[in-house]
Amino acid sequence: MHAITRSGWVEVITGCMFSGKTEELLRRLRRAEIADQSVAVFTPALDDRYGKTTIGSHSGHRWEAHVVENEGESVWTIAEELNGEEVVAVDEANFFDDTLTDVCEHLADDGRRVIVSGLDQTFRAEPFDPVPQLVALAEYVDKLQAICTVCGEPATRNQRLVDGDPAHADDPTIVVGAEESYEARCRNCHTLRSA
Repeated sequence: MHAITRSGWVEVITGCMFSGKTEELLRRLRRAEIADQSVAVFTPALDDRYGKTTIGSHSGHRWEAHVVENEGESVWTIAEELNGEEVVAVDEANFFDDTLTDVCEHLADDGRRVIVSGLDQTFRAEPFDPVPQLVALAEYVDKLQAICTVCGEPATRNQRLVDGDPAHADDPTIVVGAEESYEARCRNCHTLRSA
């Protein structure tokens, strides 16, 4: 809680894949625990790359989390499952629908620190809702960069690969994966195949 205003707030950690979003989220959670703050962590049911009830970073760090369905009224489970926790974290915000925005606003209005991490762009380099809306309402935003796997420049985009080739522009937006399906790319090295 902000000491002066006695209010909660929203923090967004965003950027492309492999930029360290979840690692930064985990760092903030470790610091909250050191400060003796109670923490609740939530992850979408859609993402089970690190186990059903765990969030994890590509570097191997993990944290136990509550699993939440990613659409509609089910997203309100985040608020309903709380038991007085001061810090509420949501990983992979891009897998939730726009309801997450209302939930985060509600939690911040209730005096909680809300930390959200997620991709801000699809593999097409288009806004990945609801993260842009969360960025707009957040008090604090950090956009992280990775390293382009092609040229070594700062990367801000997600290159989806299908059998080693760039994905088609009309492929599904959400395909859960890691190094086997995605690379971090800069603007110049990011490509899409036309259908």
